[in-house]
This record gives sequence, C-alpha cells and structure tokens, in this order.
Amino acid sequence: MSILDKHITEQKIAYFSMEIGLKDDIPTYSGGLGVLAGDTVKSAADLNLPFVPVTLISRKGYFRQEIDNKGRQIEHPAVWDPSKQLKKTDVKVSITLDGRPVFIQAWVYFVESPRDGSSIPVIYLDTDLPENSPEDRTLTDHLYGGDDAYRLKQEVILGIGGVRMLRKLGFKIKKYHMNEGHAAFLTLELLHKFKKDIESVWDESQIWDTETVKDLCVFTTHTPVEAGHDKFSYDLYNRVLGDYFPEKILKKLAGEQNINMTLLGFNLSNFVNGVAKKHGEVSKSMFPGYIINAITNGVHSYTWTCESMKKVFDKYLLGWANEPEIFVRVGVIPDEELWGAHMEAKKKLIYYVNSISDTNMDSETLTIGFARRATAYKRADLLFSDIKRLEKIATGKIQIIYAGKAHPKDTVGKQLIEKIFSYAQQLKGKIKIAFVQNYNMEVALKLVSGVDVWLNTPLRPLEASGTSGMKAAHNGVMNFSVLDGWWIEGHIEGFTGWSIGPAPTEIRPDNNMNRIDAEDLYYKLEKIIIPLYYDNRKQWIRMMQNAIGKNAYYFNSHRMMRRYVTEAYIR
Repeated sequence: MSILDKHITEQKIAYFSMEIGLKDDIPTYSGGLGVLAGDTVKSAADLNLPFVPVTLISRKGYFRQEIDNKGRQIEHPAVWDPSKQLKKTDVKVSITLDGRPVFIQAWVYFVESPRDGSSIPVIYLDTDLPENSPEDRTLTDHLYGGDDAYRLKQEVILGIGGVRMLRKLGFKIKKYHMNEGHAAFLTLELLHKFKKDIESVWDESQIWDTETVKDLCVFTTHTPVEAGHDKFSYDLYNRVLGDYFPEKILKKLAGEQNINMTLLGFNLSNFVNGVAKKHGEVSKSMFPGYIINAITNGVHSYTWTCESMKKVFDKYLLGWANEPEIFVRVGVIPDEELWGAHMEAKKKLIYYVNSISDTNMDSETLTIGFARRATAYKRADLLFSDIKRLEKIATGKIQIIYAGKAHPKDTVGKQLIEKIFSYAQQLKGKIKIAFVQNYNMEVALKLVSGVDVWLNTPLRPLEASGTSGMKAAHNGVMNFSVLDGWWIEGHIEGFTGWSIGPAPTEIRPDNNMNRIDAEDLYYKLEKIIIPLYYDNRKQWIRMMQNAIGKNAYYFNSHRMMRRYVTEAYIR
C-alpha cells in the first residue's frame, strides 16, 4: 500500500512553486514568496481542499545568514536532512537535460490541519540519486543558486518533471496553478499530452492544443520588478532541452528574443492574477493586452498569531483560526487583556534581542520593526535620511529592530545591511538599534508580534503585496507604511495605522519620493505616533483592535483561498 493511496482518489489542484515555506526545519524557502506558498498549503489543508503542491527539495536551502561585527553578510549552506522530515517514495521519473537522462525521485511531507487532522501531501522533487551524474545530482541543492543554466534546469525539473511525477504517482489533476513563472515549463509538458493527430490539421503548428491547456492552467505573478521575471536565451534552451519542444512555436508563446517564463505562463493560462489590486493594475501596464485579475494575498492566521494572542482569541473569539471573519468581533476583548497579551509577546522579543546583541532594549520603549528582504527598492535606510532630525525626534523615545537577508548576488542589498550597522553605531547611546541575523519564520513571528509598529518603506509601485504587515496586524501591531501593495487596501489613516508619503494618485513623475516620504515619516513619528504611544494608551489599544478587526479579518489566506477556488479553480 502506498503512503499516497488515500490522496489519489479524487481530482486535485496541482500547485507548483519553486519554494514552499512550511517551517524552519524544512528550509526550502527564501522569503515572502515561499512563506506565502506555505500559508496557501496550510489554508488548503484547513479548508479540506483537494490540493497537491509540488516543489524542489533544495537540500542546501537558500542560505544561512551570518552578519559580522561590521554588518557584512556571510552566506552558509542551510544543509538539512530530508529523511528526518519527509517520507521517501520509490517513484522515479526522468527528463532529458544536455542530451542525457536525469532521474527525479519524489519525497512527501504531509501538512496536517490542526482543525480536523485532514492532510495535504507536498511533493518534493530530488535529483540526488546514484544513477545521475555528479553534476546532475546537485540540481536540486540550492534554491535560486547557480548560473542561468542551473536555473533553467531547475525550472525544467519543477515544471516538466513535476507533471510527470504527479502522473506517475497516480494523481488526477483538475487544474495546474503556477505560483510565478518558475513552473511555466509545465505548460509545454501538457501541450505534449494533448497533442492532436497531425493528420487532422492542415498546419503543423495546430497540433498543439493550446485551448485545452489554457483551460487547465492558472498563473499567479508576484513581482512588478522587471528583474523578477525569469528570461532564458534560446541558445541555452536548445542546448539544455534539444528538440523537446519546437522553437518556432515556443517563440509565439514565450517571446521572440528570449524565453520569458511569465509570458509563457500568461499565454497558456485562462486565469492570470496579481497579488493585490494595485499590483494587478501594474501588471497590466507591464504586460498590455492581457486580462490580469487581482486576488490580494493573505497569511495563515493560526501560524502567524503569537501564543499570548492565541490564548486571548481562544477565550473571546471561539473558532477564529478557521473563521478569521470572527476577528470583526475583536471589541469584546477587554483592553487590559489585549494589552497584556501584546506586552507578553513584546517582553519575549526584547529578551531574545538582548540575548543576541548588546543593545540593552527595554519593553517600555516604543519599538519599531523592519524585517524584509534587503534590496534597494525596500529602502531600509529611509528612516535615516536625516540623522540629526531623527536624533531630535526619537532619542530615548524609540528603539528599532531590523532583520532581513540580501540575495548573495545583490551587492546593493548587502551594502544596505552594512549601512544599518553604521547608523546603529552612529546613534549609539541615543537610539537603540539591533539587526537580527538569519531572518526565518521563528524570528519573524517574534518580530511581527513583539514590536509596537511595523515599518515598511518600499519605492512605489514595486511592492506587489507585502505579507509581513498582515502578520503584524494579526497580533494587533499597527502598520506605518508607504501606500503600495496590500496597504492601499488595508489602510485607514489613524484607524488601522498610518501611511507614509502621498497617495498613489498624488504622485507625479517629478516628485522626489525619497525626500517626500522621509519628511512625512518624520512628521508622523514626531507629531502623531510617539505622542499617541506614550500619552494615550486607550486610543493606542483601540487602534490595535482596529488592526485586528479590519485587517486580520480580511487579509488572511483562508479568504484568499476561497477566492482562488471560486474565481480560478472551478470556473
């Protein structure tokens, strides 16, 4: 009897994602995209959806981050042992890369719902097999590692190998959901499956049944940043995949100049979506002529609520974990109990930060959190645009906790981390600043629940969604953020949090956004946020309630998945 027997009795939604972040012991994620994928799977389990996710095993993870005393990032492999977390199947498939067969084995991890014990099998693809060459055995080692050839091969393994693996395992698939362009090669494998009889068509190009494949496919794009859309040269494609799929047809589907994986997914999917309303609009401007819907992201409520808040919610909002709509009744929680739960989380965070740094933070000071991928457009240094003014506004009144990894090849992102360290030294004795290294899910939960304010300063319109702020809201932490991504939808000024800078409709091409945003950040910090925290605790707690009752009740992955079901899966 196979460990998957009970999971192959009904048609499934196959969810393909290069990274899936379920827990830190399975480090097959780099950040927001992977953690969102993990939340998607957890909500699918809670809602008992017929779901089967497919990803790569990434035996050496993304990387483990070390920061030296000058703020320089050092990357180490995040090696883990799949046998301690996953179950190995005896099922193997093969694909052809560089003219030779590459064998792929499946591992399985079962995501169980705490609600009723229902589970979803996550399929991990692994090429570290003795029958493969030493080079091919490493193809599922590093998440987002290597050169273009390594990345292309990984995407072939995920897309083509993933479809073959599901077929070999016995799954019957109703829809294929591509979480970003990394999995778009699955469309080519489906075209092979639904190829028409060549004698029944007058043009060879018509043997490829694109309409049937479109009906099967859903594509979600996550980035308004041009560099986030994978592109590969046709020379590389021909070298790696040979005659797998005719180049002249592929050029019609993926672009004439190179293979644009996003275009490939768009052209072979009947449902395409961005991950926030604004992101849907931005995506339409990037890819004119395509119908691009918008399903705003959400986070898994149970995963991203700290223990002290869970206790309070369990007491007053019975059933909240599987019906986050119940958060709308947050007003029944007494102020002192909501504040007490927050302070318990805050003290745990401060204790943790003090144990790994010499900052000597305290739980009474207004604490601001900033944790996300270290890259230029996130503007982690916006808060330090005017050091003298920041000193005048905030000395002794705030403390700041930073975290985040820079991609190993992102030199500017690494320099940003070094700048944060230099500012921390410059402000020593005036404003306490800590940088927590090796940002992961455990650290993230401590941060989003333990700070008082969640700061987000992306350069518009480059924030597709931004789920960390949703996690903060689940813990009664207010957002102080640029109006981009999800915050355009979740923001009510002075009610659920605060905006930074002008509304998107007020931005002109000649605006100096760094200067304008920094000015607004300083003004609101000095005149509104700091006085409110220290002088009007009752109003502060009311805003905490609003963050939960207006933001957490909507920006959760249960609502998100119900929308995918009704708009994308059962159409």
